[in-house]
Amino acid sequence: MAQKKATTSRRRSTGPGTHVAPDDRARRNDSPTAREIARRAYEIYLSRGGAPGADVDDWLQAERELTTARRDRTD
Repeated sequence: MAQKKATTSRRRSTGPGTHVAPDDRARRNDSPTAREIARRAYEIYLSRGGAPGADVDDWLQAERELTTARRDRTD
């Protein structure tokens, strides 16, 4: 019995409900990218002295800061 080889499509659909990668240049809105959030979260982590255990809090704080800053610039 022959096995069928799995193939994957490299096309991207841009229809409603389609996931778009955070670092795509043509984002659907002006929200910060995952890379920008990660960079800011790392800065927050360092400012806390590099203590582990607050990575989610750092990420959420970075996301809030960047989103607010972008919103303030566009107003």
